[in-house]
Amino acid sequence: MGYGELIIRSYDVQTDRLRVEDLERRCEVGPTERVFLFTDTLGDPICRIRNSPMYKMLVAELGNGELVGVIQGSIKRVTIHKPTEELAKVGYVLGLRVVPLHRRKGIGLRLVRKLEEWFISKDVDYAYMATEKDNEASVKLFLEKLGFVKFRTPSILVHPVNNNRVFRTPPNVEIARLNVEEAEKLYIKFMASTTEFFPYDDIGNILRNKLSLGTWVAYPRGHELRGVFGSNLDVLPKSWAMLSVWNSGELFKLRLEKAPLSCLIYTESSKLIEKYFPCFKLPSIPDFYDPFGFYFMYGVHKQGPLSGKMVRTLCKYVHNMATNNKDCKVIVTEVGGNDDSLRVHIPHWKLLSCPEDLWCIKALKNEKEKTLHELTKIPPTIALFVDPREV
Repeated sequence: MGYGELIIRSYDVQTDRLRVEDLERRCEVGPTERVFLFTDTLGDPICRIRNSPMYKMLVAELGNGELVGVIQGSIKRVTIHKPTEELAKVGYVLGLRVVPLHRRKGIGLRLVRKLEEWFISKDVDYAYMATEKDNEASVKLFLEKLGFVKFRTPSILVHPVNNNRVFRTPPNVEIARLNVEEAEKLYIKFMASTTEFFPYDDIGNILRNKLSLGTWVAYPRGHELRGVFGSNLDVLPKSWAMLSVWNSGELFKLRLEKAPLSCLIYTESSKLIEKYFPCFKLPSIPDFYDPFGFYFMYGVHKQGPLSGKMVRTLCKYVHNMATNNKDCKVIVTEVGGNDDSLRVHIPHWKLLSCPEDLWCIKALKNEKEKTLHELTKIPPTIALFVDPREV
């Protein structure tokens, strides 16, 4: 296939929706030697970017009208630490799909470059993307051919929802739900200056989105918080934690086609153990072979010596919420790869989790090259904010 036979253009909902949905069904997500994970966009191919401040989808079409590839992008302003703090306009590359029959023909390369042209036209400072570090084709495309560099390696933590198990809140811990204004003030005060890629201008819109189920804070019982989180943020408990929840299952569903033998064995054995030896309290893995949704925990933050316990309590609270949603089979969160102080307190199963996701970044302006070099050389000790709209 020569380049002259390929047309890359903007997505047209009238003519492309059904064809893009069909393409998504044929394109797996993740390393194929381990698992085939397919997405169902529920009739809305741009569902993963629709809630972003600015977004675009491109399609690749052959001269005969066959749709062979798609890509999506979104734009926002976030905090960048290099080590001084500033706000930068970033473009996120996601949803790159090329049908199996037409891979290794340069289609993905041309889609990304066309999306970069759109980023540049919108005065974007940096483009970034996320992929699994074992996805050799994706890593080679972005690092070797497109000039991206490795930026961060966050951990994706996954915990199955067991509808037959409800966790109790410890008697010495209180959980309170914050309103949007309270949550926004807390996030800006405690995360904006210490967190990479925090959407400073947009956090309120995220919290107000209908897919954001709410924000909760946990703290030691006995503290009076009436008005504290909303007005006087200097009068806080010595230990507390907060997080927000996004219902990704309302946007799209996931479906597993193949899984490691160890996962299959564990699934079946855990069901038997749960049935015949309930005293072991071992939850079974849900059935992932039917389409399922998930909750995404974002903005996880903690303060104080007892805050780890507060994080664990909040995670179990979210699990209890998920048991009331039959469609929700897992709870997912993503934290900085070096943030062990947070990761160890978030319940997750190693069998289902990804210890090292890979974020890559590229400067789109010449004057940002030096800044990017400084940014990538800084040890990844600063917390990382993962926008739920880009999951």
